[in-house]
Amino acid sequence: MTRELANAYWPDVESGVVTVAVPVGAFEQHGPHLPLDTDTRIATAVAEALPDVAIMPAVAYGASGEHEAFAGTVSIGAEALKTLIVEYGRSVCRWAHRVVFVNGHGGNAYPLAEAVTLLRYEGRDAAWLACAVPGADAHAGESETSLMLHLAPHTVDMNRAAAGATDPISTLMPRLREAGIVSVSANGVLGDPTSASSDRGAVLFAALMDRATAQVAEWQPGKEGRLR
Repeated sequence: MTRELANAYWPDVESGVVTVAVPVGAFEQHGPHLPLDTDTRIATAVAEALPDVAIMPAVAYGASGEHEAFAGTVSIGAEALKTLIVEYGRSVCRWAHRVVFVNGHGGNAYPLAEAVTLLRYEGRDAAWLACAVPGADAHAGESETSLMLHLAPHTVDMNRAAAGATDPISTLMPRLREAGIVSVSANGVLGDPTSASSDRGAVLFAALMDRATAQVAEWQPGKEGRLR
């Protein structure tokens, strides 16, 4: 069967046996040096690298309200994303054995958890995982920039890379929740991307894929549907 279902013909889809991976990203500012579709690119790369899954086109918009002070950002909000994921899961599970939503944006976590919890309550074998890097800076910093230098170097403009807010995210979060990222970082960066490198990105991506591959293979959704 064709791994990328966008290129498949319906008689060639193995109904009832396939595990489907759906990248879920966002369209939001990532500082002056990374493209607006950064989260979608990373989520798509993770989904494409998973073994034994069929890959769907990405859900390219997410819950990004905290970024809306920056031009280019488009957010569909948490409720719309939750509804989209619920209806998507209901539809795809009519013919797929399982569906895993591969999340590339932290702001999507809450609506994804709510949506997948409902899908599982309804008897559908849905789950989600996060493209998370332990210890990473929060947004458009060294970790995310390194990943993009590894995955899509042509999209990164390191001449424009500059540090943003470098305080711990726990310190920034109260202001960020109240007034958005612009209230703590004028350039939209949480971290310092200036030391990013492709080699570092390759290491981070390999570790990320080790975790994601094991999560899908073991398939142990937690109480909110997130793979452990």
